[in-house]
Amino acid sequence: MSQRTFDPQRFSYVKPETDRVIQVVKLANTDRMHALVHVLKKGGENNLHSHTHQDGLWMVLRGGARFYGEGNKVLAEIGPNEGILIPRGFRYWFESCGSTELELLHVIALDQPQADERQVVKDRINYEPPKTDIEAIPVTEAGR
Repeated sequence: MSQRTFDPQRFSYVKPETDRVIQVVKLANTDRMHALVHVLKKGGENNLHSHTHQDGLWMVLRGGARFYGEGNKVLAEIGPNEGILIPRGFRYWFESCGSTELELLHVIALDQPQADERQVVKDRINYEPPKTDIEAIPVTEAGR
């Protein structure tokens, strides 16, 4: 099996001006890594779920986030320049908890190549019904 090669990807992030409650900005990606920023006016990924093949690094850029595990146990409440690493297979959910909009850097590391970006969404296992349609959340490209 041949390895797919990628060129370096320059990107910049500008918070999108939107009326949407949740907006995702794609910064850069390869078949094994994705970098995104989630912008949330309120809410979050508020149902218990896990990812089979993804380790997720989350870091607050602005606002505040609260991450929960099973039984709604608080794993961490994080503010600007703080983060949490969620290993693959770990059940969690999160919500915005600050008084300002949440801007949350999300870096996904995959343990196997994903040829199609839609596979990243399909890697999610929901243990409770989603309160939002994850696939319907709009994704925009960052400036390159």
